[in-house]
Amino acid sequence: MSNSADTSLQTTPSLKRTFQNDFMIGAALNTQQIMERDTNASRLVAQQFNAVTPENVMKAMIIHPQWNTYNFEWADKLIEYGKKNNLQINGHTLIWHSQMPAFARRLQSTDSFRLFFTDHITTVASRYRDKVYSWDVVNEALNEDGTMRRSPFFTKLGEDYVTEAFRLTQAAAPNTQLYYNDYNNERPAKRAGCIALINKIKAAGVRIDGVGIQGHWQVGKVPLKDIEESILQYSALGLKLAFTELDIEVLPRNFQGADVGQRMKADPSLNPYTSGLPDDVQQQLASDYEALFQLFLKHRDKIERVTFWGVNDGASWLNDWPVRGRTNYPLLFDRAFNPKPAFYKVIATRKGVYQ
Repeated sequence: MSNSADTSLQTTPSLKRTFQNDFMIGAALNTQQIMERDTNASRLVAQQFNAVTPENVMKAMIIHPQWNTYNFEWADKLIEYGKKNNLQINGHTLIWHSQMPAFARRLQSTDSFRLFFTDHITTVASRYRDKVYSWDVVNEALNEDGTMRRSPFFTKLGEDYVTEAFRLTQAAAPNTQLYYNDYNNERPAKRAGCIALINKIKAAGVRIDGVGIQGHWQVGKVPLKDIEESILQYSALGLKLAFTELDIEVLPRNFQGADVGQRMKADPSLNPYTSGLPDDVQQQLASDYEALFQLFLKHRDKIERVTFWGVNDGASWLNDWPVRGRTNYPLLFDRAFNPKPAFYKVIATRKGVYQ
């Protein structure tokens, strides 16, 4: 970042201060950012955000690579980073069918798999007890039609594994907020399945505090009506809402959602903006973010946190998914860490709306 950009950043409005009476504003951090090797990101995070989520370092594949081996180095560094910068940390994620350790996938015995499941949750949640504000306890357990995904956890442990994951996490981290997290769970069929899952957890006498709607949406197609209906229906269950992985895709793809197992074959037509984002797309992106934050402010009493999935465009996972090596523009800050038109539209939603 140049000196002029540094000066510009100092005079840039702050998201966390703008929305300080409404909800936390978060960002997902990659390993380089957690280890503070990206000084530009460090400056921006300190200025703009009051909550962070690790992209990968708390996922089981990284933190629990072998049966009797845990690697806490990077996750511990995240805790230090959060403490130093007064950031709330959302732990992501205890149970997810993707990015599982290889040894766990090879387990044949149900008893051995259950032992891995129990030990993993108890060990990780206990270590960060009172150090993380919230956990995404279970991530993406549902299919698009609202039925349970036939993940290794489902096939080995049965349909009650989600309830058991929350029970174990509650015991290991009694003061931590416990969330179920998924993508497309604002859409009616998946939302219905999510509500049924939440009610099942609650009926078992197990605590669940909130639901995370990931918010991986596409430019010009943000489902505002479904989002608002979901805010109303989830909050009616007594749950807090978080928008946990927000970004707006500007590049073409032929499916919706955020299933990391889905891929598309590289083609130049799928990477049309290598030299910059056209103004009409930039303005549509800004308009979409503006409409989203107007909706968030309308329901600010129900929303605890809005987290962007990345600090700036250059760090977005959407540069490499579902096609590797694309040039994407889904966030509020560009590759040079400068605020985009969408940033100023978001800031403007708060001015004069509520006193």
